[in-house]
Amino acid sequence: MGKFTVLSSVAAPIDEKNVNTDIIIPIKRLVGTDRGTFGEFAFEPWRYLTEGVENPDFILNKMPYRNAEILIAGPNFACGSSREGAVWAIQEFGIRALMAPSFGGIFFNNCFQCGILPIVLPAEIIENFMRQAISDGDNPKFTIDLAANEVTAPNGDRTSFEVEPFRRDALLNGLDDLGMTLTRRDEIDAFQATDRETRPWVYL
Repeated sequence: MGKFTVLSSVAAPIDEKNVNTDIIIPIKRLVGTDRGTFGEFAFEPWRYLTEGVENPDFILNKMPYRNAEILIAGPNFACGSSREGAVWAIQEFGIRALMAPSFGGIFFNNCFQCGILPIVLPAEIIENFMRQAISDGDNPKFTIDLAANEVTAPNGDRTSFEVEPFRRDALLNGLDDLGMTLTRRDEIDAFQATDRETRPWVYL
């Protein structure tokens, strides 16, 4: 997966609480849908009036938000089912970062494995960001600097955020958990060599 360093993009606000993963990717799309095509069905119940007919009132069907790489959401975003397809759908739609007061726990963890940065911020900051995303004309751009742990809003205000160091390093280097483990391969090999000498019966 690609490295996440600095992202500057339009941010699409979805001002809804408790958005379920079945909204992000309906369960019927988890069977027979190939990786690489999940983005077509992201937010399908809201995005389409009928199959193939877009809902003109849904935020991600409007310009400039249909090109957004950042999503601003309400509390408990992506709750419910643990389906990883929800992350795939958002990623394949083009979203690389999410900001919300809270996330569904399993979804939050899955984001890091797919190169998406989920940022937790206080509700009042998220509400302010949503207002700016809507009111800043045709160019409501936010900049997320992961190296600096900082979001710059369209009005120039800067807000710090926290990410676990291990996860931050993984995103900065474009690595999932397995990739991060393999960065310590020399240490792993050294341990196994020593262990083979002290406990040879384990390797029979």
